[in-house]
Amino acid sequence: MTTDQNTILIDENLRLRKAVDELSVLNDLARVISSAMTLDAVIENVVKKSVKAVRGQQGMITLVDEEVPTEMKTLIRTQNSTSDHQQFHLNQNILGWMMINKKPMMTNDLSSDPRFTGVWTDGEIRSILCVPLLAKNKLIGILAVFNKSEGNGFTEDDKRLLSILATQSAQVLETTRLYQQEQSLKVIQEQVRLAAVIQNDLLPKKFPTISGYEIVGKSIPAQQVGGDYFDFIPLNKTEMAICVGDVSGKGFPASLLMANLQATLRGQSMVTTSPKQCINHSNKLLFESTSSEKFATLFYGILDWEEHKFQFCNAGQDPPLHISHIGDQKRLSTGGIVLGIMDSFPYEEEAIPLSPNDMIVIYTDGVTEAMNSRQEMFGEENLTSLLMQHHDLTATEVMDTITAKLKAHIGDHTQYDDITIVVIKRKL
Repeated sequence: MTTDQNTILIDENLRLRKAVDELSVLNDLARVISSAMTLDAVIENVVKKSVKAVRGQQGMITLVDEEVPTEMKTLIRTQNSTSDHQQFHLNQNILGWMMINKKPMMTNDLSSDPRFTGVWTDGEIRSILCVPLLAKNKLIGILAVFNKSEGNGFTEDDKRLLSILATQSAQVLETTRLYQQEQSLKVIQEQVRLAAVIQNDLLPKKFPTISGYEIVGKSIPAQQVGGDYFDFIPLNKTEMAICVGDVSGKGFPASLLMANLQATLRGQSMVTTSPKQCINHSNKLLFESTSSEKFATLFYGILDWEEHKFQFCNAGQDPPLHISHIGDQKRLSTGGIVLGIMDSFPYEEEAIPLSPNDMIVIYTDGVTEAMNSRQEMFGEENLTSLLMQHHDLTATEVMDTITAKLKAHIGDHTQYDDITIVVIKRKL
């Protein structure tokens, strides 16, 4: 065998050995990541195998969202076991270059690379090999390995092998991420469902049965949980507190504040039968227990069915409408500002008589501000006209009429705010 033939044979053996090693790495990675159940586990295995395959000092994966370029999550999962260097980080310029070009990037002398002149990096980074993680041509992340631990730096073979590893890993990463998101969403949906059940349990299960009166209430949340509230609180043998509130915000935060408000009101109603005192105390407690941007509007009234009197205090709520038996109308606005924005306020109260066939309708702004597809609100004037036209109906019929008209007005348009209505009617 000639010297040239021997050299060719040695080179071929080396090439075949390298190919076998690469296939072994790829097979090992496929086996390991296919058995990993969590995104963190997949990432850890991909980085660990990548660092070992190209003999780097450290490796990392940065997950990115092309739709929100500023949303980047860097995950450093491994480094060479003999290295005592601090963990390295990709500079934003390098990340930006990768996101724009979406192709492998290799440099064995970062300080003199004209693409990254003036780039500052954390730690003693000499060489970097970065490859994109592409799933269906979408950039989902960047795999980077730092500082070749032997030789003169990363090679074209290293770049080719790391690119193959990235191609093999990207879809598994994306599938695992989507699965994890789906599982998280299921947990959130179940939490929302339970919150809706709990919140629904806080609302009255049945309407008050009072001789000579009919009282009904309804709350329709814009989301599964909401911030509107109504309650009927028995005070003594002849009096009952009737409350309608609307806390700031929507969803979970609003529902928590609503539950807090309900507990506060029920506690205060045990202490005093004066609407303004109850509102005063509740305002102070809410102010002390919530942040400055949280507040609530509240209408608190006390029905005395023996004296046929309704005493109330309105803390920033849309003024309820009192329609008398002769068709007169009055807005119940006496009270003060919304709850929770000032430590104290001189709230006022007022009492009105209730004659047979008188009606009071209390509602939140989700009624008058209900929007249709033409961006037209239902409006106070429309509500007032509707109530004046149907004030001879029973409380239940009035409630059904209002909700039917609201539903027809909103149509297929999204309901953006909670809707709550309470109707009080003195019978003939």
